[in-house]
This record gives sequence, structure tokens and C-alpha cells, in this order.
Amino acid sequence: MNDLSVSEPNVLYQASLMSALLSGVYEGETTMAQLREHGDFGIGTFNKLDGELIAFDGNIFQLRGDGTARRASPEQKTPFATMTFFNPTNEYRIDRPHSREEIHQVIDRVVASQNAFCAMRINGTFSRVDTRTVPEQERPYKPMLEAVKQQPTFHIENSQGVLIGFLTPEYMQGINVAGYHEHFINDARCSGGHVLDYQVEHGTLTFGTVEKLMIDFPHDSDFLHANLSPENLQEAIRAVES
Repeated sequence: MNDLSVSEPNVLYQASLMSALLSGVYEGETTMAQLREHGDFGIGTFNKLDGELIAFDGNIFQLRGDGTARRASPEQKTPFATMTFFNPTNEYRIDRPHSREEIHQVIDRVVASQNAFCAMRINGTFSRVDTRTVPEQERPYKPMLEAVKQQPTFHIENSQGVLIGFLTPEYMQGINVAGYHEHFINDARCSGGHVLDYQVEHGTLTFGTVEKLMIDFPHDSDFLHANLSPENLQEAIRAVES
């Protein structure tokens, strides 16, 4: 077996499983400092579901439930995150308005297979970005389907910013989030969230596939006793991510 170096390119590092988060496993032991050992680019959440995580250029930001953003501290922890060292192999100039679906079609036409992970990033001007952020939770934790019922949504208009995300194969549903999963932060680094929809007016899309997956499984009681394969897994993930 090959030893995976933490700084090896084209490796996707993941802390825990999406199905664990869905089941209410909202506390982990992986710190932001540890995440940075595994990548300079990624998305996830924070303990107690206290906001969305977005990382790029080696910086990690916390997108909070009130729609604001701030730089994450090294000691903050995550129950679920995906990180990689961003190594794009494709660039696409956005010189006319593109919807979210049109951006995804650009990537789908280029990637060789839908069975591989793909990391993507847009730097550009967005006429509209619709986001949501789940508010911080307290024990006893509700399943995520219940927690997201309280989530506020935000409509960010005419903003320059960075949108990053991953395309995950359908067979990985539950391990991660199948399909496109994206987070956004504005250039002022004061607003953003989990992306529901967007239109980008102009900018640059860069993307590239990821060849290996490395998962750290938690060992705490919450994870060990969680139901990681509920009957409604597919529907539940679609409901909380859409």
C-alpha cells in the first residue's frame, strides 16, 4: 500500500462522513490547523454546525448563520470537511453571464468521467448568489433534516467574490455529497454561505480532477452509535443541500 503524504497533490482528504453529519454527529476533533496539513482548498462546517467552512489560498473562513464571515482560528474544530491542494488543469474565461447550470455543463463537458472527483473555483463578479447557513446547534442535537428547517437564506446581489466546490460521483452519496457542492465568500470576506444558486457575469473558472481519497473516521461515541445508512439517505441529503 502506498503511503499518502499529507502534501501529496491530487489527494482529497475528508474528515468524517456526510451521513454522520446528517445523523446529528456535529462535533469532531479535527482542528483547522490539522485541516491545513491536508490542503489549501476545501469546504465543510464547524462544530455544532456553527456556520459553513470555505478554504482557499491557504486561508480558512467561517460563514456564520447570520450571513457574516470571519477568518477561522487554528484551534476551531470540524465534524465534517473536505480538503485538497488545489491543482487545476483547466481554465475557462467567463465573458458572458452564466447560470449555475451552465457552469456545471462547462465542467461536465471537459472532465473525462463522472466517476472522478473534481475541484472547481470561480473568481468573478456575480449578479446573484443565493446562500444558506445552518445556525449553531445545541445538545441534544437534532438530525440535520430538522436543523435545516431553521436555516436563514440570503440573497447576495452584484458582488465580487470567490466560489469554490467539488463535483462528487453519485456512488459516493452518503460518504460525501453527490453532485456539485459549493460555498461562496465575497471579496470583502464579510459575507457568504452554502450555495443554493447563482449567476456569474464574468470571471474565471478553474478546475481539475482529484485522483485519491483519504478519510479520517471519528472514534467518539456519537459517531460509533450513529445510523450511517438510513433508508432515506438520498432524499435526506438532497433536502439538506438543495
